[in-house]
Amino acid sequence: MNAELFDKLETKISELLARHSALKDENNRLAEENQQLQQEREGLKERIDAILSKFDDL
Repeated sequence: MNAELFDKLETKISELLARHSALKDENNRLAEENQQLQQEREGLKERIDAILSKFDDL
């Protein structure tokens, strides 16, 4: 019985470690995507500000 419990525990720990690794990878990917989107947003904001500045000059 003890061997069965240890086997189940080992399996569960292995599954949790694999899940943790997958979540860590996904978090890194999402952080990179977030950074790219923030840069894109900043570029668009600068373009909009430039256009609005031209309208103000009219």
